[in-house]
Amino acid sequence: MPDYNKNNEDDIGPKLNRRSEEDVRRFRESLRNGGKDINNPEALEEIIQFYFEHDKFDDALTYAERLLSFEPFSADAWQRKGMILNNLFRYNDALECFDKALSLNPNDTEAYINKGITLDNLNKIAESMASFDKALELDPSHEDALLHKGITLEKLERFVEAESIFHHVLQINPEHTDAWYELGYCYDYLDKPAESIRCYNEHLNRDPFNYNAWYNKGIVHNRIGQFTKAIESYEYAIVIKENFAPAWFNMGNAHANLGRLQDAIRCFKTSLTYEPKDISALHNLGNAYEELNDFNEALSCYSSVIEIDDTHHESYFGIGCCHDALGRTEQAYIAYKKAVDIHPEYAEYWYACGDALYNLGRINECIECYLKVVELDPKDSEIWFDLGDTLGERGSHYKALDALRECIKLDPKFAPAYFSRGKILISMNLMEDASKEFSKAFDLAPELKKEFEQMFPILVTHRLFARLFEK
Repeated sequence: MPDYNKNNEDDIGPKLNRRSEEDVRRFRESLRNGGKDINNPEALEEIIQFYFEHDKFDDALTYAERLLSFEPFSADAWQRKGMILNNLFRYNDALECFDKALSLNPNDTEAYINKGITLDNLNKIAESMASFDKALELDPSHEDALLHKGITLEKLERFVEAESIFHHVLQINPEHTDAWYELGYCYDYLDKPAESIRCYNEHLNRDPFNYNAWYNKGIVHNRIGQFTKAIESYEYAIVIKENFAPAWFNMGNAHANLGRLQDAIRCFKTSLTYEPKDISALHNLGNAYEELNDFNEALSCYSSVIEIDDTHHESYFGIGCCHDALGRTEQAYIAYKKAVDIHPEYAEYWYACGDALYNLGRINECIECYLKVVELDPKDSEIWFDLGDTLGERGSHYKALDALRECIKLDPKFAPAYFSRGKILISMNLMEDASKEFSKAFDLAPELKKEFEQMFPILVTHRLFARLFEK
């Protein structure tokens, strides 16, 4: 949604009249002299408008108060002051001004709209909606009242109702730039990406320099896997606003999705020049380095994240992966364990802990971790295999066979599970049952015969197994 903390310049009242060069000269001269001799209400209105348009709200407020000293019963003057105070973030003071304006002119549609905007800024959503509705009672086709009501509905995540309102605005005025923008925003949340992109394009045809619109359009393209188009949109946003860090960040993600890791790194680094403590950019920069096998650079990035936020479990996991890749298993386990402590409901962290403990020879602790993974993700065939295989190594034969059976239930073509069951059955001296398991394993993966020959050379000529090598 656009930033509506500032009221549109149209809302403050009549625009400045076209002046002759002499009028402009006198006006500027008066301002240079401090404007102390300006006591004409019309001139004060023009000065207020001038300062308002140039975002000099403190100066505008000074002259608004002077105007009210001449016109204390002017609803327009009170509304002007309210709008200035709204832009100074003095929302409660602004509300008092709008209420004063409405007490003087209860049928002022603009005052209800501006009051609604200020109430929305105070997060008084129900009161804000009531104010917009009151404006629409007075003028059912008022575009600004409809637009702001729609924006408030978006904040309430009532996107279907908001969509309907923005369509109504566009029926009244098909060229309404902001309505196209907001409709694009609605469609994005309603998971209608093609419609969202169409609306953003309509908006950009009318306002090609809205970097937020280019950025949002890029987000939609990215979400549906159109990474090249997403990058094009982010690039437009950056051309308009070079220091727009979120566009650099998301462009980096799009490049990463395309496998352009060096481009991704460039984008993440640029984003970080504008927002040096952006955790997501630092973490994703680490991911890019990790994918390039530059583990030391990746570790540096992940460690920088931890310095900013020592609860960032994803970066602890990244640190663990890097240490693992560098053969530093003990350090990897420490990092994985930290990730588990912070986010114990994430199965992948327990799995990594289990693998590290296995490599450290701490089999019982490894099995405990694998059991936790099974609890969190019972539909993962691979964890059932690793659990069964490890239980078999420990000598827990029946538990191992049960785990491997679960693996096969989930994936009947998982050849190593049959092979592991065969190994366990051999250790239990159940040769006939073992030969059946190896038969299934070899049918699915004939290359496993070589592993059998290396593991059990003496059984290759056994009557129950020799026939398996005749196939």
